[in-house]
Amino acid sequence: QVQLVESGGGLGQPGGSLRLSCAASGTSFGAYPMGWYRQAPGNQRELVALITSGGSTDYADSVKGRFTISRDNLKKTVYLQMNSLKPEDTAVYYCNMKKWANDYWGQGTQVTVSS
Repeated sequence: QVQLVESGGGLGQPGGSLRLSCAASGTSFGAYPMGWYRQAPGNQRELVALITSGGSTDYADSVKGRFTISRDNLKKTVYLQMNSLKPEDTAVYYCNMKKWANDYWGQGTQVTVSS
């Protein structure tokens, strides 16, 4: 049974940084793309960043140059380093694993950017 557990959310200041982590269990990890998504109140869930099994990355235009996705296959963990935070980054952030035809999601972690 695949489980994804996010951590590292909380309150960040505009211009500040936060680092999210997502630990996977119950599955092999290195062969599958991983992603971070977010959902703000009243909005649809949107893609933030993706990383392939080979380490290639892709980002939403709104976070390019500010956020960095990375993965540690030995630890079965994917990270999202968020720098230069903006109030519009406020959302619940979800970790995603695309394993064959299935999507697996974590429970989400709240990120609030406010002074």
